[in-house]
Amino acid sequence: MTELGACVRAWRERTTPADVGLPSGGRRRTAGLRREELATLAGLSVDYLVRLEQGRSANPSRQVVASLARALRLTEAERDHLYRLAGHTPPGPHQMPDHPTPGVQRLLDRLDAAVSVHDPAWTILAWNPAWAALMGDPSAWSGRERNIVWRAFAGLPTRLIRGDEEARAFKRGTVADLRAVLGRYPQDPALRSLINELNRIEEFRGLWATAQVAENHSARKTIDHPEVGPLTLDCDVLTVAGSDLRVIAYTAAPGSVDAERFDLVRVIGLQRLRA
Repeated sequence: MTELGACVRAWRERTTPADVGLPSGGRRRTAGLRREELATLAGLSVDYLVRLEQGRSANPSRQVVASLARALRLTEAERDHLYRLAGHTPPGPHQMPDHPTPGVQRLLDRLDAAVSVHDPAWTILAWNPAWAALMGDPSAWSGRERNIVWRAFAGLPTRLIRGDEEARAFKRGTVADLRAVLGRYPQDPALRSLINELNRIEEFRGLWATAQVAENHSARKTIDHPEVGPLTLDCDVLTVAGSDLRVIAYTAAPGSVDAERFDLVRVIGLQRLRA
């Protein structure tokens, strides 16, 4: 077993199902996560995780390292150690943050609101069960599919209801926000790669050429949920102090019809009740 494999296994065994929002029922040989559970949380195959822990795969990609760090709820020091063991340089100040802090992760686990965490370029990093129930489970999304800006310009499905003008305004706002992010992280390779790929889309290229700079703000959003129908919620965008991560929280006014529907969404979760 390599040092990398030993650390991953030790961190897995210290992380309880309750730590990551999983049920802990049934007989377990260890109080920590099973390999199957960690593999699901990190978006990896169980076979790959076994090879990683046993030292038969010692060079995981940066994307795999970042996913493991998030799934295992590592501190920044532990995350940086994992990067070094995998042969990568830890994220520096010139790179966008990609690791929710333990405090932010606790917010995800404890809030009744539908909450997701995104990097500065709007790639989703983490979410709670209420967010997945409301917006659709993002665990099946991969690569660019996890980026809000990419999804909008690529025309990927969304539960958000937007009129034509609202959709155009959203795209203008996200492009202007992305340019502001580029000003803060001009050397980040992942950000530049995203912008280069988006520039292949004519609509994005035209908006990017206007050189508008702005930041996204909070708003009210209407979501068409497949089980309970449309509900309109407050959507607040918060920035984590000292990290530039974006936290999106959907909430409903207490006592409203939308609050009742939102409660039902949380009860239903990821189930599909209609034929």
